[in-house]
Amino acid sequence: MQSAPNLFSYRQYWAKRFGTAPVLPMSRAEMDELGWDSCDVILVTGDAYVDHPSFGMALIGRLLEAQGFRVGIIAQPDWRSVEDFQRLGKPNLFIGITAGNMDSMVNRYTADRKIRSNDAYTPDGEGGKRPDRSVVVYAQRAREAFKGVPIIIGGIEASLRRIAHYDYWSDKVRRSILPDSKADLLMYGNAERAIVEVAHRLARGEPISEITDVRGTGFMRQSVPEGWLEIDSSTVDEPGRIDPKPSPYESEPACESAPAADGQVVTFHQRPKKSDRSHAVVRIPSFDQVVADPVLYAHASRVFHLETNPGNARALVQRHGKREVWLNPPPIPLETDEFDRLYEFPYTRKPHPAYGEAKNPAWEMIRFSIPIMRGCFGGCTFCSITEHEGRIIQNRSHESVIHEIETIRDTVPGFTGTISDLGGPTSNMYRMRCESEKIESACRRLSCVFPDVCKHMQTNHSSLTQLYRKARAVKGVKRVLIASGLRYDLAVRDPEYIKELVTHHVGGYLKIAPEHTEAGPLDKMMKPGIGTYDRFKKLFEKYSREAGKEQYLIPYFIAAHPGTSDQDMLNLALWLKRNDFRLDQVQAFLPTPLAIASAMYHTDRNPLKKVKRDSELVSTPKGARQRRLHKAFLRYHDAENWPLLREALKQMGRADLIGNGKRHLVPTWQPEGTGKRDGRRGSQVKRTPRGIKPPVARKVAGGRKRVGKRR
Repeated sequence: MQSAPNLFSYRQYWAKRFGTAPVLPMSRAEMDELGWDSCDVILVTGDAYVDHPSFGMALIGRLLEAQGFRVGIIAQPDWRSVEDFQRLGKPNLFIGITAGNMDSMVNRYTADRKIRSNDAYTPDGEGGKRPDRSVVVYAQRAREAFKGVPIIIGGIEASLRRIAHYDYWSDKVRRSILPDSKADLLMYGNAERAIVEVAHRLARGEPISEITDVRGTGFMRQSVPEGWLEIDSSTVDEPGRIDPKPSPYESEPACESAPAADGQVVTFHQRPKKSDRSHAVVRIPSFDQVVADPVLYAHASRVFHLETNPGNARALVQRHGKREVWLNPPPIPLETDEFDRLYEFPYTRKPHPAYGEAKNPAWEMIRFSIPIMRGCFGGCTFCSITEHEGRIIQNRSHESVIHEIETIRDTVPGFTGTISDLGGPTSNMYRMRCESEKIESACRRLSCVFPDVCKHMQTNHSSLTQLYRKARAVKGVKRVLIASGLRYDLAVRDPEYIKELVTHHVGGYLKIAPEHTEAGPLDKMMKPGIGTYDRFKKLFEKYSREAGKEQYLIPYFIAAHPGTSDQDMLNLALWLKRNDFRLDQVQAFLPTPLAIASAMYHTDRNPLKKVKRDSELVSTPKGARQRRLHKAFLRYHDAENWPLLREALKQMGRADLIGNGKRHLVPTWQPEGTGKRDGRRGSQVKRTPRGIKPPVARKVAGGRKRVGKRR
């Protein structure tokens, strides 16, 4: 893996003399109190400003402050005019823009494209405080407010739209967010290294148009510069194999040619055997080509994901009209000492005082939780973590985590002794990585755990187990819970970890995500078979009994994922019934930009394998009725779903599953006032037969429905 300058090795900017702000200012009055005549950097965010390291703008703002810069925050501005964007005056260096911790479209719309009524990142959960496609709107308003000031976009919304991408909400392929926002620079992934380097270079007077060599950034240019070797994407679609196990992404011969959008033939040249990777750029099909041709879209998606390992990735270029979208290779992951320091800044750890007594739901949820890692090498095709945070795990030290626990204990109001989570995207990947840096840097696998855990992956949980023990030994701490999701296929390799987890760190329920039971959809998700879940469940129950605790697994499943048939969902429903599960909330697949499963959804092709004209077609539930049916199978016990399920079972030739016995999936009768939601023809309403009680979800503490196995 290449090295990078330490985040804190730069000479601090002269404005460090102003000292540390109690809270980053959101008004001119606050700037006056600090003695500032201007901000060096202004950060615009779609979230309310919470001065806590779990909120991206707070972390980036405090990081830039530690470099000596004066940083102001404009949170949830009124985007209908430029006035809110001018409230802090003109910045000296640049304006940084993000939609917030969530993509603005995911934040506002459900998987069925319905508008949500609330927003967890807004005071009192009020909805409608950010525009659709917030990054584009904010960038345009900022440009109107201050012409000539560099505009830098980042965060998850910009990161996942850095090339041409399928947009579920408009049901079309959209351009990269760069030309739409007219930003000068895009920073993707965790942008600490990029933002610090660019800020210091701008402070030295370097024009932003000349800052084209920073990893983890993207920008527009007219053409490929001289001295660069341009490689056609078809010649790099040859991922190597680490071991002889069969996988969905093994090498296959390259295709010879494919038609372009204008009807011409794109010739695919052979990849040079030797080249300077630092000056090699991979050309993926243009925006016009991927709009016109699903095969080329799927191919571009595959190549994009093959070029995401910081150890071997090359720059990517994609033509958009008369200009090129250029992406430099991914950023070098942070070392532990750098990662630790991000959590040592003087955060107030609460919302900005301007919000008064208003509640911030997102902050309420995480104020007693602690991130211990970032990144994920799971590669689940429906998830965007790997595309954003990368697959190399970045870890905090034990000392840093324990220090933050003590800080919460001593400074955060309302702490009663419970740490609500020690986790991250996948909590038990803490300190896991490839056994060899050389192998890791050369690897082009899309997942380190599918179709099986790679033999080169170190899966020892001992450091995490030790951290748990240290955390619960901190004076004043009564309980340390684990609320983040975990990979049970990794956990079963270390029973001692499961015993520690189950005995001390489960608060009655543990979230687990088998996602499905059938091989078809699981293969398209790159998830392990249900047998691995069964192994984990046995250990979970065994150690729960030994600890004298009644505890439950909360399984999560996805409906309507690419590669899922009606029969797959029926089999899953029967599995749920056999295991006595009644799910409360269910998740329908939501195609997010750049995810591999989104490419499957849009193109009906499988980018996990080499994409050809005669490649495997992926059956994908797209119609509203079929998606509703797949969700109904997950909630087979809900009387509102019975008319739809009865109709579907008859069409599938499984009317034998309709009846009032234990072996049946849905009954023949219908409670009064239910079953009208399916809609097209309504449903016949009958009274409940005498002596038969309709199922009622049981209640647990706090009034929530139990989402686990019934007694």
